[in-house]
Amino acid sequence: MKKILLSLLIGSSVATFAQETTISDALRYGVENLNGTARFRAMGGAFGAIGADLSAMNLNPAGTSLFNHNQATLSVSSFNKSNNASYFGTSFKTNDNSLDINQLGAVFVFKDDNAKSGWRKLAIGLNYENASHLDDYILSEGVNPYNSMDNYFLQYANSRSGSVAGLDYGNVDFVDQQALLGYNSYMLEYDTPGDFYYTNVPTGGNYYHKNTIQAKGFNGKFTANFSGAYEDKLYLGMNLNFLFTDYVRTTSLFESNNNPLYSSGTTILAARFDNELYTYGNGFSMNFGAILKASQNVRLGLAYETPTWYRLNDELTQGIATASTDGTNNFSDSYYPNITNIYPTYKLQTPSKLTGSATVIFGQKGLLSVDYIAKNYSNTQFKPKNDSYYTGLNNHMKSALQNNYELRVGGEYKIKKWSLRGGYRFEQSPYKVDLALGDLTSYSTGLGYNFGNSKLDVSYTNEHRNRTEALLTSGLIDPARIKNYNNNVTLTYVINF
Repeated sequence: MKKILLSLLIGSSVATFAQETTISDALRYGVENLNGTARFRAMGGAFGAIGADLSAMNLNPAGTSLFNHNQATLSVSSFNKSNNASYFGTSFKTNDNSLDINQLGAVFVFKDDNAKSGWRKLAIGLNYENASHLDDYILSEGVNPYNSMDNYFLQYANSRSGSVAGLDYGNVDFVDQQALLGYNSYMLEYDTPGDFYYTNVPTGGNYYHKNTIQAKGFNGKFTANFSGAYEDKLYLGMNLNFLFTDYVRTTSLFESNNNPLYSSGTTILAARFDNELYTYGNGFSMNFGAILKASQNVRLGLAYETPTWYRLNDELTQGIATASTDGTNNFSDSYYPNITNIYPTYKLQTPSKLTGSATVIFGQKGLLSVDYIAKNYSNTQFKPKNDSYYTGLNNHMKSALQNNYELRVGGEYKIKKWSLRGGYRFEQSPYKVDLALGDLTSYSTGLGYNFGNSKLDVSYTNEHRNRTEALLTSGLIDPARIKNYNNNVTLTYVINF
């Protein structure tokens, strides 16, 4: 496939004339899934003051110095994502299933019971997790009584001056490319005397839409952890987090209508607009944490995670096909330039995170733990800041997003070698008005069996969250309302060495 790099002479307009970046692109990396070991997931991720779990160190890095032995952990998860999409009264349900090694790590513990300094234990942890599982499949369809996809192409075509006839898709900016897609598919016509574009899509409403979204990808996180225990009462730790993402989102929007034909010229009967967005890059963040043994049965934890600083790259491929008639003859036209646009690297800063935790331990029988997490999503930023498009988008995020909270509650009860676990998790929407992405509610449960030097854990998690998906990023923004359910099963094998 031919690839081009869109480089513009006017630096302040780079993002404006590149692909449309939206808040949902930022939240794809700012909102993390709850992944990790089966024990961690079964207890709702409420591990900020528990520690001694490879996934817990992502929440509070001090927790690794609570390990008593070297330990290695491997986790495999089954992901089932169900989406029920409702669009103008019509509902359609889809499912996406996958199996993945979502966690792999080890911790190395160094003890010195005679240390005069009081630092009697040091730990080094290395862990990989699938921080966000990005696979998704959504199908929404229905009859829109108001708007056609031609609004998307018209807004771009009429934002410029002159005809795009004869322009080369591979040598123009994003605005001209969208105008070319509409013009070369005969959806749009150009009025030379008036210097404006008009549509060949008949008016009257009642446009049937079928929108398919297929996403594949992940946001992986590798963590290097260092922690220490002072007098077996105070535990301190830090993480260096290296993130990398690989994400492909393919969309196909089909539209048809039965409206009266135009008296002259051609009339568009149906159209299909295809897009494939490939995003890849890497990021970095740090964690700092502390756990205090307030008493023999009570632990308190406090942790801070810096913003994650991403460097991302986008590649976009587009094409369109139409069916039309002049009342006598039928026509089929398509415009697939077979070109992938490679855009300049941009930066994304996701919000920092502050976690407060408390755990009550009931001897050898079990424990109850609570975590409270605060993140200010309004601090999310695209960079460079001096770019006019990113400035507007950042201001929009500052006004639309909020300082949200997350509550996690987890419990464990031991019966000889068995462990029974349960958890609850509630995460507030990052939006002030939660229509675009609603609150998340999650319930989890699990079992564990201790063989002595090894353990086997299993968990089941059910998550529910509502959100909306616009059929196009602009022009046709009537959204489908999505009810999303995630059902995940995780199996973890733990071995001490």
